[in-house]
Amino acid sequence: MAQEKIVRIANGQGFWGDSLMAPIRLIEDGPIDYLTLDYLAEITMSVLQKQRQRKPESGYATDFIDLLKIIMPQCQQKGIKILCNAGGVNPRACVDAIKSTLQEMGMSGIKIAMADGDDLLPQIHELIDGGEPFTNLDNGGSISEIRDRITSANAYTGAEPLVEALKQGADIIVTGRTADPSLVLAPLMYEFGWAEDDYDKKAAGTIIGHLLECGAQSTGGNFTDWRDVPDFAHIGYPIAEVSADGSFVLTKHEGSGGLVNEDTVASQLLYELGDPENFLSPDCTSDFTSIQLEQVGENRVRASGIKGRAPTDSYKVSMSFANGYRVLGQLTFTGPDAVAKAELGAEIIFERCAMYGKPIPEDKRFVEVFGNAACYKGAIADPVQPSEVLLRVGAKSHDREQLEILGREIAPLVTAGPIGVTGYAGSRARPTEIIGYWPTLVKKSKVTTRYIVEEI
Repeated sequence: MAQEKIVRIANGQGFWGDSLMAPIRLIEDGPIDYLTLDYLAEITMSVLQKQRQRKPESGYATDFIDLLKIIMPQCQQKGIKILCNAGGVNPRACVDAIKSTLQEMGMSGIKIAMADGDDLLPQIHELIDGGEPFTNLDNGGSISEIRDRITSANAYTGAEPLVEALKQGADIIVTGRTADPSLVLAPLMYEFGWAEDDYDKKAAGTIIGHLLECGAQSTGGNFTDWRDVPDFAHIGYPIAEVSADGSFVLTKHEGSGGLVNEDTVASQLLYELGDPENFLSPDCTSDFTSIQLEQVGENRVRASGIKGRAPTDSYKVSMSFANGYRVLGQLTFTGPDAVAKAELGAEIIFERCAMYGKPIPEDKRFVEVFGNAACYKGAIADPVQPSEVLLRVGAKSHDREQLEILGREIAPLVTAGPIGVTGYAGSRARPTEIIGYWPTLVKKSKVTTRYIVEEI
């Protein structure tokens, strides 16, 4: 009797800046077939777009290149394929950097694919003039409000071009703003030959992607019962062992730290979840209420019974826009009445701004007193008066000069404010640009995705 085919997919990055050790250990400590790396968040795209505007050959996650130098020899030896969205807003430059790096390492026989088409910024005004409403999904706002201030616009595209690239033998696939779960769904569709309209299986692949995309959050990271999680320092990142019918076991490498049980898995399933019966992705609509979880061994949770339906006719679009400036500074207040002194300090700063003829409206001010339940203000009682607190004070405005004045008036409190002020060791707080977020939709018919496979 033929042994059941199992495909092992692991994710080694939950965001740009996640542990470099995670993907290295996933490759070294046990068998996997595919390694996915999720570098992008909504804010990341706008940051990368600004980088590219300053330097045309940038705009991608450079950490990926550094990682490849370490892992690629083993990946080639073990036949591990890599899918990542490190391309950011410039997949072409990322692929060129990969090719140059691998050639410098003396490697050859590697196929590198680029999938793009998600970047709508070059044709955004044409799309608007052509009737795409780009209505804000959060507040119903009109795109006319920000049309002249748009800095990035990227559609969350799906798995299809990645599947085609895998059919062409791609060893590394680099994408732009492909939806996070699609990086995982694509190799499963390729390996098992799942049809485009087999929505139950596509939903299973999408849910696997959702469980993997945030890295160690499904293996004990950021978990409510954190005391039950052993060896956080060596926490294992998640691995899905997937069967052809879409059922799978979520686990981690044996001997690694962390914890995989029904609660850690369920916690990640609920992460960033809206309507559980209608989880929308570019590839399908998934019903999270259909998931059946079962503990089948130590650090092994099986999921089955997943149902799905056809996707919508739109892609989600992550759009950013220039939204003025902000400034933020901090001081430490010590001794008796530390909270009262910090609150007075903030009042003094804003009153002095008004003395320059630049008053800052209250709804544009930012004041937090850490050590006095700042993160839970109004939800829990204030603690017994602390002997030291951290004041964070700032504001946002479209008037940069107004914020520069505020930044200048923070340090003087050390000698011209209440007693017991310290902690001003850094440079003066200076205004920085605010990047606004505009979630919206675009018709799929308006977006053309493509893939290119090249070999070194």
